[in-house]
Amino acid sequence: MRNLKPSLVLAASAVVGVALLARGFVDATGNHMAESANRLLAALDDSQKAQATFRYDDPERLNWHFIPRPRKGLPLKAMTPAQQALTFGLLQTGLGGSGFLKATTIMSLEAILKEMEVGKTGTPVRDPELYFVTIFGTPSNAGKWGWRVEGHHLSLNFTLEDGKITSATPAFFGSNPGEVRQGPRQGLRTLADLEDRALRLLQALDDSQKKVAVTAEKAPPEIRTPNSPQPPTADAEGIALGQLNDDQKPMLRALVESYALDMTPEVADAWLAEIKKAGPENIRFSWTGGADRNGPHAYKVQGPTFLIEFNNTQNNANHIHAVWRNMLGDFAIPLAK
Repeated sequence: MRNLKPSLVLAASAVVGVALLARGFVDATGNHMAESANRLLAALDDSQKAQATFRYDDPERLNWHFIPRPRKGLPLKAMTPAQQALTFGLLQTGLGGSGFLKATTIMSLEAILKEMEVGKTGTPVRDPELYFVTIFGTPSNAGKWGWRVEGHHLSLNFTLEDGKITSATPAFFGSNPGEVRQGPRQGLRTLADLEDRALRLLQALDDSQKKVAVTAEKAPPEIRTPNSPQPPTADAEGIALGQLNDDQKPMLRALVESYALDMTPEVADAWLAEIKKAGPENIRFSWTGGADRNGPHAYKVQGPTFLIEFNNTQNNANHIHAVWRNMLGDFAIPLAK
């Protein structure tokens, strides 16, 4: 996080330190989210609070996206260091340690992009402080409310009811550059685990298995249905877990877990329990593009309850988009059959 502003570094570091101590005793819960959200709201002035809050049923709650664009909510840029620390505290209640590290690193990549794009006309504004917090409804252990932290390449959306987390999707992480190839942070790969585990699984397949798993020679230019309130409903493609051997099955499970464990334990446990209940043998893994992370590639992992999409095709295959979506319905809204 070296390229984050000093106030952001201090705020994020303070939260990590507290989180590591607390995690041994309690899990992040809906109650902690409500407490953290209310602490943040209490620290805002009236103007800031008006920017940060919406009705629970406002259409803005479903208006997620990961591109650089004008956003509603309160940006880190408009906060004091103390308010930023409280925002990172709220963010941490929704993420595990690896997810929190990824989220804050993604923010810091905006400074690298700004340096890379010096002199280019028509480029979006790059700023590690243009990440927005938005709260929908009244944070409480009774009734429905939700919150979002979002900016370029990050969109984390949580819905709660009566103190319970009822949805944590869409959960999107992106990275541009996927690998920092010059400068003091050369070699940094923010989402390396999501890419490398899938590539190792692909390379472990025999020729007959690859014929099932590889569904196209050319990868699509983007994940499907970005900005849509619900995931795509097409049938799963590729090779099923049940078609893998005993060495390959743990590799697919580890790939799925690498996404789930970026979330707070309560969410990760619920996601993995849903997968187990629905039957993990029904999970399918599909790959498109070449078997080389330096060339355009993409993959999907889909089961009855979830969909993972990963795409690395832009900027000479050095620009990653990765998302977890709920095939039962994002934003706690049941998917229409």
